Amino acid sequence: MRTYALLSRLRRRPHPAAAPLLLGAAGLAAATLVHFVDPHEPGHYPTCPWLALTGTYCPGCGTMRCVNALTNLDIAGAAQMNILTLVMIPIMGVAYLRWLYRSFRPTARPPRPVHPFWLWTLLVVILAFWVLRNLPFAAFLAPGGVPTG
Repeated sequence: MRTYALLSRLRRRPHPAAAPLLLGAAGLAAATLVHFVDPHEPGHYPTCPWLALTGTYCPGCGTMRCVNALTNLDIAGAAQMNILTLVMIPIMGVAYLRWLYRSFRPTARPPRPVHPFWLWTLLVVILAFWVLRNLPFAAFLAPGGVPTG
């Protein structure tokens, strides 16, 4: 009888805030890991597969070092590693907080979908960043900024 009661409780739908809270906890755990296990030292994290295969930077190259710099309150260092990540963190933070708020305070009507213009704009910005950071005249967008030497 006790097993049936336990199984019936497990089959119930989880609270709507379970997903955003779990994602937030995972994000905090990842930021904590990146803070204490320095990505600047080789061997702590795997190399970017795109960089290893092509020798060019993907839009995400430098993101872990950017987060590491942010957790050490080094905004300039974070901007040198991946400016796109630095710009996107507040946008993603607002979207996350709206999702979390709506999971605790659901409304009768579903949220409006994102307008396709913004999705296309995001895609164009990411692709432009990807191309530009690999061109010689925009080397300041590469992780670490302009190479010296």
